[in-house]
Order: sequence, then structure tokens, then C-alpha cells
Amino acid sequence: MSGEVPGRGRRVRRILRGPRAEVVPTVIGRACAVVGLVDIAAGVFPRFRHSRMHALAEVLPGSFGPFAAALSLSAGVLLLLLAHGLRRRKRRAWRSAVALLPAGAAAQFLYRHSLAGVIVSLLLLAPLLIHRKEFAALPDPRSRWRALANFVLMSAGSLALGMLVVTAHGHSMVGDPSVADRLTHVVYGLFGFEGPVDYQGNTSWTVGFSLGALGWLTAVTTAYFAFRPEHPAARLTEEDETRLRALLDRHGRRDSLGHFALRRDKAVVFSPSGKAAVTYRVVSGVMLASGDPIGDVEAWPGAIERFMDEAKAHSWTPAVMGCSETGGEVWTRETGLDALELGDEAVVDVADFSLAGRAMRNVRQMVKRIERAGYETRVRRIRDLGDAELERVRQAAEDWRGTDTERGFSMALGRIGDPGDGDCLIATAHKQDDEPGEYGDLKAILHFVPWGGDGVSLDLMRRDRSADPGMNELLIVAALQAAPKLGVARVSLNFAMFRSALARGEKIGAGPVLRAWRGLLVFLSRWFQIESLYKFNAKFQPRWEPRFVVYRASADLPRIGFAAMQAEGFVTLALPAPRFLRRRRAARRPCAHGVAEQRDVRAA
Repeated sequence: MSGEVPGRGRRVRRILRGPRAEVVPTVIGRACAVVGLVDIAAGVFPRFRHSRMHALAEVLPGSFGPFAAALSLSAGVLLLLLAHGLRRRKRRAWRSAVALLPAGAAAQFLYRHSLAGVIVSLLLLAPLLIHRKEFAALPDPRSRWRALANFVLMSAGSLALGMLVVTAHGHSMVGDPSVADRLTHVVYGLFGFEGPVDYQGNTSWTVGFSLGALGWLTAVTTAYFAFRPEHPAARLTEEDETRLRALLDRHGRRDSLGHFALRRDKAVVFSPSGKAAVTYRVVSGVMLASGDPIGDVEAWPGAIERFMDEAKAHSWTPAVMGCSETGGEVWTRETGLDALELGDEAVVDVADFSLAGRAMRNVRQMVKRIERAGYETRVRRIRDLGDAELERVRQAAEDWRGTDTERGFSMALGRIGDPGDGDCLIATAHKQDDEPGEYGDLKAILHFVPWGGDGVSLDLMRRDRSADPGMNELLIVAALQAAPKLGVARVSLNFAMFRSALARGEKIGAGPVLRAWRGLLVFLSRWFQIESLYKFNAKFQPRWEPRFVVYRASADLPRIGFAAMQAEGFVTLALPAPRFLRRRRAARRPCAHGVAEQRDVRAA
């Protein structure tokens, strides 16, 4: 295939998979996690501190002086928090660990005069200093939501550890306090107050300091995330968007997902020549690209190399969702990554489409029935709509969204009616009612984005819940029938995940493994529309174009899948704002070109 650059793929592969770059941070991170767990165990369980491992536990950082239990618990939690960052080669995690370990060594010497404690700390510190160049990854994008997530997780962890601390000293308790009393004692202790549980001797001091340390860690880490400078998620700048549009004008015909690169909640890297680009979003440490690179195939390797360099600089996990077979070949060849077939895209060639024939009988009957009910359709370019009608379409699309969370990433543009998107296609269904609704006779909307000069790609499908069933079929047929007059020869419909498995698994002769896999997909379809989208697409007799996910290692697939579900809006870690507040924000918040921005899912 054209565009091959000899040696570049091997170079990127060395950057990504160098043995020391992967092994050393992982080993050090795991070692810090083990030390952290031992520190926590030494701080929580009194029997552990007097067991055969007591000699080791006492010389670990944080286990010294009269506050041994509390400091051991604090050091253990901090080391556990740092372990993940060390495995990802984060520079700030390295700095924190380098500061924590000498502090522990100094405390060991000053308070306990323990030479062994100093040696253990230095043994942990030595590989960090020797391999300091391996820990050069830049920090991830920041947001205030991280503070809320930290507060929730640390509070839950502190409550759990606090219950362990209180229960582990059961032999010193006065009486037999209930679970509710113990939990109350933990909550009081996290805030530095004495709770209802009493202990004999000095145990109450040990428990009190341990709970106070957990509360202090929760407060300090939450305050750090809340008040540190915020680095919001990347946004596509107006200059970047202009350059991407120029590339799409010249090369947009190659990929039906190309126009979705213009989502303004993506970042972009360009090839050195500027003739190709890769757009992406970082979600949960995964650098997630979608579709093929934009631009000249000859320049794709340069954009891919920049993408991989950015992933390495931040220690992000690189991944590509929904690339074509050609794109998958280039990605795997240039980077050494692997590819897995994810599903198929349904593409209808307008010249071959017809409602005649037995295969189209159900669609034909449904369309005729809806037309007899008084519905009519209109298919136009966005530029041909008046301002008032366009605003009505926008508001209807927002109100008719089926979920509170905006969905879509790889196959959704996230807006309707932007001045730069005049070539987008809008198909609307109308019906005159005796009592017109909020949006008059408007009953359903389909929005398509350009696919080169002679194609369109489905973006979103919305309908009034009171409208008759079959609105989507009606509008797709209307768009296909109007396509020749609009110069459209190809229409890309929905993406059907695991289509081949669903299709083969229901055929006669399918083996037990394939049938079991299909059964699982059908079960998951209750939440993710896997089977329903496949069957909906198949109604229009499309040709199927395979799409792939590109990934580094099989162990990364669960993490990539979770990140993709977050990006698409199927998993939401932050609480959504109430609908009336969201609508008010959308009306007040302009996007890059002064049009209220929206996000949607393609054919949700």
C-alpha cells in the first residue's frame, strides 16, 4: 500500500515497547504498592505488629515513634496512591515517592535510631533514582471533578479501613459495642473527635491517631485536587478546525467518519507536513482516537508517529476505535499495535437502493402506512433552513433525546446547524395535528454529516415520543430517495457492533461456541442496542464495511472498552445536571463560532 515509510514503524515500536520503559516502572510501582499494603497492615492489625514480620514492618517508612500505627497507615495509603502513577511513569508520582522515602528514613534515624529503617528506605529509593529518566510522563488533563472523585473514594476507603482498625482492637474494647456504635466511632474519629467505643490502656490513643490520620489524608488530598490549577479537557481550536476542514475538502471522501473529527471536544495532532492529522480524546488514561487519520494517506505515518509520541509523553494508553481496514493496516504496520474486528458499518449505495422486492417488503409496508397516516418528509441541506426553523430543530433534538446524558464520540458530531456545517443534510417528518405541539408539525429528525463530496453519514435520529412508530425508517427512505437530487451517491447508516457474530450465530450449522457468543451479545443488547442496531441496519440491504479497534496489548482491552463507553456516554462517572439547568447553559454557552453546542449519539 502507498504511504509506507521504511523503518518508521520499527522506530515507533521501540518507543512504545522498549523493555526498560515498560518493566522498570511496573516493578517499582508494584514494589511501592506491596510496601504500602504492609504499612497499612502494620498500622491496622496489632497482632501483625507483634508477629514474626514485626521486624520488617517496624523499619518500613512511617512505622516509628509513639505514633507508629497512625504514621504507618498514612505512609501505606500514600504509597498505594503513588503506585499507580509510578507504573504509568508519571513524573509527579516519582517526585512524591522520592520525597516520601527519605522523610521516612530520616524519621527512622531521628526517632528510633534505626539503621535498618534507613537502609530499607534507601533500598526502595535507589531504583527510583537510578531509573529516574524512565519517569518522565507528563500529568493528565485536570478538572475539578477529580476532587469529588477523590473525596468519594478516599471517604469510602477511610471508612472501610477505620472499621478494620476499630474491630482489630476488639480484645481491648470495653464491653461489646454494636456495629452502629463502631461505625459512629469511625466517623467521629475521622473528624478528630472521640466516639462511643472505649478501650483499655493506651489502645484508644492508637485507634484515635489512626482514624485521625485517615481523615487528614482524605481532607488534604481532596483539597489538593480541588485547589490546584485546573487544566480543562482539550478543545478543538478554531485554527485546528480550519486546518481539518481543509484536509477534509481534499481527502474527506476516504472515510465516512472523517467529518466527526470536527467535534470540538477533541484534541488533534498533525503530521510534520501538515497533510494529515489524528484527532483524539483522553479518557481515564486512554488516548482514544476514532476512525482513520484525516488527510493524505502518504502523510498518515507522520500523524500516527506524533500521536504515539504524545501518548508516550503522558504515559497514556493508545487506542483507536472504529478505523477502517486500510486504517487498521497502517496503524498496525507503523506502530506494532494489534487490531481486532469490532463490527461493521452499514453503507447503502443510492443507485442500488429500491423499495421493490421481497427483501424490502416490511420497510415498504411501514413507509406506506405512515404516509397514509398523514406524514410528509422534507430533505434539505442545513444551509437551506431559515434561522427560526433551524432553532426549532435544535430545541426539538435536545428535548427528544432519550437519555439525560449526552452520548456519542466516534460517530457523532455533537451539534446541529453550525455555520461551518452548511453541507450537512437534515431530514424531517411533519404532520398537521388538531392540537399542534411545542414544535408545531415537526415529528422526527435525521441529521447527516458530509462524507466527501458525494456521500453523507448518519449522525443522529430523534423523534417525538407521541409520533407513530417507524419514523426512522420513513426518514431514511426519504433521504435515500432524495439523495440523487442532492448529489449524494453513498449513505452511511449505523455502526453494528459484532455484526458478523450475530449473523453467523443464527445460521444453521453454527457451532456451540459461536451460538454461546451470540447469546451473550443478545443478552447485552438489553442495555447496549447491539442486536437491535444490526437488525435495523439490515432492513435497508446495505453492504457491510468492517471496522476495527487498534490496541497495544490484550490486557489493555478492558480498560479501552471502559474508556470508550465513557466517551460514548454509556458510563457516566459525574452526576448530570438537571435538564432545565442543562438547557439554560446550552442557550447561554456559545461554541467556537457562536452556536450553542450539543452532543449526541449516532442513531441512539
